[in-house]
Amino acid sequence: MDEGRKRVIGIMAAILTSMHMDRADDLFGGPQGSPRTDKLIAASVQWAELIMQKIDAVGSKPPSNTNGLG
Repeated sequence: MDEGRKRVIGIMAAILTSMHMDRADDLFGGPQGSPRTDKLIAASVQWAELIMQKIDAVGSKPPSNTNGLG
């Protein structure tokens, strides 16, 4: 996976994760981390990868002629 794609997935995952964190404690937890936060991040990365796959699938289709001229 190229670095640009990793960045996009990381940004998307961060946005998805932040939507489910109610308090700063969810993000920082304690020194050992937080199982809830770890699961949220893992799920968000999976969703971000799925979204990128869907975008790739749509981007590989030939453009449809929607202007009615041909």
